[in-house]
Amino acid sequence: MKNKNFLLTELLAFPTVIVANGEAPLNVFAVEMLKSASHIVCCDGAVRHLNKLNIQPEVIVGDGDSLLNADLSNANFRIETDKSTDYNDLTKAFHYCRNHHYHQIAVLCATGLREDHTLGNISIMMNFAAEFQIVMVTNYGIFSPIHSTTTFPSFAGQQVSIFSFCPDTALTFRQLKYPVQNRCFRHLWEGTSNEALTDFFTIEFQQGNVLVYRTFNLFCND
Repeated sequence: MKNKNFLLTELLAFPTVIVANGEAPLNVFAVEMLKSASHIVCCDGAVRHLNKLNIQPEVIVGDGDSLLNADLSNANFRIETDKSTDYNDLTKAFHYCRNHHYHQIAVLCATGLREDHTLGNISIMMNFAAEFQIVMVTNYGIFSPIHSTTTFPSFAGQQVSIFSFCPDTALTFRQLKYPVQNRCFRHLWEGTSNEALTDFFTIEFQQGNVLVYRTFNLFCND
């Protein structure tokens, strides 16, 4: 695994972890984040991911529809049940974080298993990105929402994709294999499958909603 140390240091800067009920956290980064977290906010049945790691959350939030009695045995955490159908469990988890003034948040287990949930969860993250400092960590890489020029630590060969949610935002890419100069991306796919050239790269723009994805390895299936 390339440059594990700087990636882990970056991710451990997020003291609050929301655990959704998607693909189980198999990556070493996700497991280390859970072990080091100051606050773990768990979405309903996602507690089973934590039980397998012998980690207890601070709280379980959601409508309770995916909880089993076995999930709650020997529990030492709060359960905040919200039966509202206006929001899904991940949104309710963000509301909990807002109410408790947790502003640096890493979201785990929000992708995989169901593609519709993956797209929905990414959309929810983007909705809250102006309010919180957020990353979404999968078993393969990191999603980071940004709103202005940002420089990312990287390594040569790291796979990078950039998604612009504002088609009028002019973007410039520096230190990426496929450079871009003041280009507006009209479609989400246009900035995918780029590659870092050095130990950093920069996405330049004045304002907008941009999502940057970086893989953990040279090839995402390593």
